[in-house]
Amino acid sequence: MNKLKVIFQILFLFLTTTYSQNIEIPKLALTGVSIDVSIDSIPDSVKTVQLFLLGGTQSYAYKWDVVDGKISRKIIIDVSQNYETKNSLFPNKSHYIRVIPGWLSIVPPLIAIFLALMLRQVIVSLSIGIFSGALIYYNFDPVTALLRFADTLILNVLIDKDHMFIILFTLLIGGVVGVISANGGTTGLAKQITKLAKTAKSGMISSWLLGILIFFDDYANSLIIGNMMRPITDKLKISREKLAYIVDSTAAPIASIVIISTWVGYEVGLISDGLNSIGSSQNAYDVFISSIPYSFYPIAALFFVFITSFMERDFGPMLASEKRARNSKTPIASDNFEQGKTIEEVNAKWYNGAIPILVILFGTVISLFYTGISSLNAEGISEYSLQNIINHADSFASLLWASFIASIVAIGITVSQRILTLQKAVAAWEKGIQSMLAAVIILIFAWGISAVTNDLKTADYIISLLSDTIDPRLLPAIVFLICAAIGFSTGTSWGTMAIVMPIVIPLTYSVAVSFGLDDNNVQIVMYGVVSSVLAGSVFGDHCSPIADTTILSSLASKCNHIDHVKTQLPYAIVVGSFCLLLGSIPAAYGVNPFISIAMIFGALTLFLKFYGKKV
Repeated sequence: MNKLKVIFQILFLFLTTTYSQNIEIPKLALTGVSIDVSIDSIPDSVKTVQLFLLGGTQSYAYKWDVVDGKISRKIIIDVSQNYETKNSLFPNKSHYIRVIPGWLSIVPPLIAIFLALMLRQVIVSLSIGIFSGALIYYNFDPVTALLRFADTLILNVLIDKDHMFIILFTLLIGGVVGVISANGGTTGLAKQITKLAKTAKSGMISSWLLGILIFFDDYANSLIIGNMMRPITDKLKISREKLAYIVDSTAAPIASIVIISTWVGYEVGLISDGLNSIGSSQNAYDVFISSIPYSFYPIAALFFVFITSFMERDFGPMLASEKRARNSKTPIASDNFEQGKTIEEVNAKWYNGAIPILVILFGTVISLFYTGISSLNAEGISEYSLQNIINHADSFASLLWASFIASIVAIGITVSQRILTLQKAVAAWEKGIQSMLAAVIILIFAWGISAVTNDLKTADYIISLLSDTIDPRLLPAIVFLICAAIGFSTGTSWGTMAIVMPIVIPLTYSVAVSFGLDDNNVQIVMYGVVSSVLAGSVFGDHCSPIADTTILSSLASKCNHIDHVKTQLPYAIVVGSFCLLLGSIPAAYGVNPFISIAMIFGALTLFLKFYGKKV
């Protein structure tokens, strides 16, 4: 009899332990912000369930009807303290929940932003932001917070499969850039375009075309165009300030909106993390592609470079610089171009750069179709529309395969032509990978602070403040301005995206849904916000004197840095203003983004025609 009793007790303990796993109550909640409580697999004999939250100064009691064997409710707790939860199903089984003031949840991202403004060190700022979030989450225990920083937050980021795909792709494409830079491929591509430069107009347009062609990396873009075109633009009496502007305003804009570049993995990684935080099954790469038409500033910046070059009209400090260069009796003093030739320039062949880039482009497209169709077949879906294929494609694997094969091809064609030995080609590949390590580190810490803000329900708190006070269709414009301010102050578009993207995606989704927008309009606003993070970051970066691409453009063009900032700033502000008024706001209210782009192009052309002066 005693043995039978023990067996029943063990069985009861097993059942209650197993069953208790079906009760989902968050470990952390914010004051005044709703949390989800769910209980499933409830026996048919149970019709109601009671839940009790027992605290020191305030307790709560709830009684819910069971529907289809489960309960799913939202509850709001108004007092910050620790609670023990009890339920009528298993009164001896407890859960614990800690409730903190909502404002604490925004402290980590605010610390990251503030320190980024003050220190101008993104990695340090993100690290301190992550630690402060861990400190709050782990009940202000500094030792535990420090340990969880390393063995939980950062480790979970690194063991995530999608994250590792993105890291490997970013490193591999850096390796490809390293090889084609060393084998003269990028120089060869540049030389093909420079053949077009015969007049000042053709010289500027050639520089612009070169910027469009070298789309895969903004750093490579700035350095190659500046150094390759400087001797030519000097001879054509184009000011160094204008060359620096062309270099700077094509580098980041083109790299940020093409479907393959060193930016893509970073952007897709941030978008993917934001989509996961709202439980979306959307393909992050598909969202990125769909948001490109809404990236008004990068598109308009590229157009404005072309139209100022084609019309040969300028305004402000740039006009004075261009007039001074054109009216000089002798060409601008330049370096000796012929004596400056290197081994790479002698062996420079355009196809050594084009082939690996085409492998990445076509390899990614083919892989997207292959994985998309395979996924559709596995699910028994016969509708092979382009949108359906992309939605079901494995973008991370596609990018990784293409960049890996391109690395092999780049090294293979370099060694086969005896431009470099195998050892030197691999060394160039390794050097290219090393150049991307800083970006990878930023990305890892960006994912880390995303995890912290998700644990602390930061977006939920901001949503609770804004959901009843703001039209979600204004969010793209607001996000653009916020990112512009952060990008200008920190000088880094990547750091800005890292701080803002994890917050605004869940914020936008919840605000739009609570406002009553239908699915189509929610998606439009989401595309607008995602693109505004990117566009605002690039805009702020263009205006900032401490931005890396701004500095690189000045150095490569051998232009006085302050002069470059003074001449480019009015152009960036004009383009940004038109994009905000004719792009971000109208598109969020349903105007087709291509119509907005056409309006922006027209407005910029008219502005230049009537306000700009012929050089």
